[in-house]
Amino acid sequence: MKKDAKIYVAGHRGLVGSALVRRLQSKGYANLVLRAHAELDLTDQLAVQNFFAAEKPEYVLLAAAKVGGIQANNTYRAEFIQQNLAIQTNVIHEAWRNNVQRLLFLGSSCIYPKNCPQPIKEEYLLTGELEPTNRPYALAKIAGIEMCWSYNRQYGTRYIAAMPTNLYGPNDNYDLNNSHVLPALIRKMHEAKQRGDKEVIVWGTGTPKREFLYSEDMADACIFLLEQDEGKLQSLFNDEQPPLVNIGCGEDLTIRELAELIAETVGFKGGFSFDAGKPDGTMRKVMDVSRINALGWKRKVLLKDGVVLSYQDMLDKI
Repeated sequence: MKKDAKIYVAGHRGLVGSALVRRLQSKGYANLVLRAHAELDLTDQLAVQNFFAAEKPEYVLLAAAKVGGIQANNTYRAEFIQQNLAIQTNVIHEAWRNNVQRLLFLGSSCIYPKNCPQPIKEEYLLTGELEPTNRPYALAKIAGIEMCWSYNRQYGTRYIAAMPTNLYGPNDNYDLNNSHVLPALIRKMHEAKQRGDKEVIVWGTGTPKREFLYSEDMADACIFLLEQDEGKLQSLFNDEQPPLVNIGCGEDLTIRELAELIAETVGFKGGFSFDAGKPDGTMRKVMDVSRINALGWKRKVLLKDGVVLSYQDMLDKI
């Protein structure tokens, strides 16, 4: 990409989108097109059509999505599938209609089957049943991958679907009711410390294992993919497999171990109890990241360091 290339970052205020903007700016990309939801509703087909016709971006990073943890996914099932399908359908189609050079679609590791072999390879997509609690969201993201692949095959576009593992970092959502597990535990541990509680209740059994990637690393990987010349990415563009790339670190830990790490970081001295009546979700999800590693990218921020940075981020917000 040229430094003056016109780049549209959809969803620039969220955890993912804001990290992408910071990374682009740090690398000298100054011609960024950004629209808040109040300025552009991506579920509105006509509004998206008019936006692309007026702005004509050369590159698109599609990070806009309705996201949340297990409780939100399980409660707002209709919104999760309807809004995500609408956003990605409108943006991907208009990118093609307006000759966008390259589009990067951000998905999620929940696209893979619930009982997937570990670590999860890209080719395991659609080989088994999905996790029921986030099935609507997962199906929407799978449809986005299929859209990218279909436009590539039919129209010769070069759209990439990047599947990050569980993300955390600056600008995360720390709300206890609808956030993901890591920021939720940071908030919960902090408030328990402030109150002097002797115990924190953690959802589920504590035995599921999860992989976490700092959002700045995810952004670095995405821009890395956009910057590669077509020859280096040629293996992604074929009729045999979708243009899918896992983004992660390839390492995981149990929810209990995560809780212990966060307690140590926050300074919470009490104990834990686990509410087995709450859903565990998939028992293990660790990504096989050999594809992106082979292209020349690896994560930089270790989890223990990233949790310290996230705790400070939360303190700055509350």
